[in-house]
Amino acid sequence: MTFALDATYSAGRNLSGVGVYCGRLLAGLAVAHPEANFLWCYRAHRLRLGLRQARPRNAKPRLLLDGWQPFRADLFHGLNQRMPASRFRRTVCTFHDLFVMTSEYSSPEFRARFTAQAREAAARADLLICVSEFTASQVESLLGVERGRLRVVHHGTTMGPLPGPEERQPLILHVGAIQVRKNLARLIGAFEEAAPPPWRLVLAGSDGYGAEQIRARIEASPARERIETPGWVAPEALEALYQQASVFAFPSLDEGFGIPVLEAMAHGVPVISSNRPALAEACGKAAVLVDPLDQESLADGLRRLVSNPSLREHLMAGGWHHAAQFSWERAVESTWRVYRELTG
Repeated sequence: MTFALDATYSAGRNLSGVGVYCGRLLAGLAVAHPEANFLWCYRAHRLRLGLRQARPRNAKPRLLLDGWQPFRADLFHGLNQRMPASRFRRTVCTFHDLFVMTSEYSSPEFRARFTAQAREAAARADLLICVSEFTASQVESLLGVERGRLRVVHHGTTMGPLPGPEERQPLILHVGAIQVRKNLARLIGAFEEAAPPPWRLVLAGSDGYGAEQIRARIEASPARERIETPGWVAPEALEALYQQASVFAFPSLDEGFGIPVLEAMAHGVPVISSNRPALAEACGKAAVLVDPLDQESLADGLRRLVSNPSLREHLMAGGWHHAAQFSWERAVESTWRVYRELTG
């Protein structure tokens, strides 16, 4: 059988969480199921980058158009809540989040385009994969999709080595775009209150919506000399940051799931995170959860972690075991079961 997947978001550098998901799923499915044929389909603006990607022998690149497709497939999978206008025999679409529809984290033009694409994809797909129970509840309530068409498949992570205590530094790490949704202004304020020198705050990520506000807050901070913004960080450098960090702070206002908290746990970094539903689902009982709208709550949580090595050790062990439950291999096989549900 032939399975076609929208590989557009897996091509290029500086990949978002969606891009990581796409890459892991594309490669994982092809390697795990050599008996099947896979078409990695790229929209025109990413086709050249896509052609450069390494692929297993049973995966072939194809151009993805909207109105007509120059290929045939038994099933098409849209990996980012978007579907081409052309029809396929069977269809699956992954939904990561719908916060663009519910909050002002983007321009009005982007919000309108996103909403239209999400509604169309939800209406046309035979089955919808949601990356969390929270996202599934949003798809059901905001897009009117009956629960029977929804399947929850969590994102995964890759377990990293556990460094010794001597390798840890007084460093609080955040990984994600510099944008309003990540709640970084309150994180900076909490850092000023709760983490005295020599503690540092590293905000690793490219600029996103509202970055200018965050950067102005950083420049105005009395702890400016202890706040670092290295921009997008290559995988090797990010690995080093995970090895050095003593605390991972992720007080995001909205997420569909939360790959960064699992990555931190997989590297043995104690996590403090937002208590919003998707992140609470991702963290389980292996993190300190705080109200992201209450800077004092965030500062209190940071203070507990900064001042209590025993708490950090407890969360390090608990988080590592928790993250081990979320493998990309498990996500791949759960996705394959959705395919077989439709194709028999």
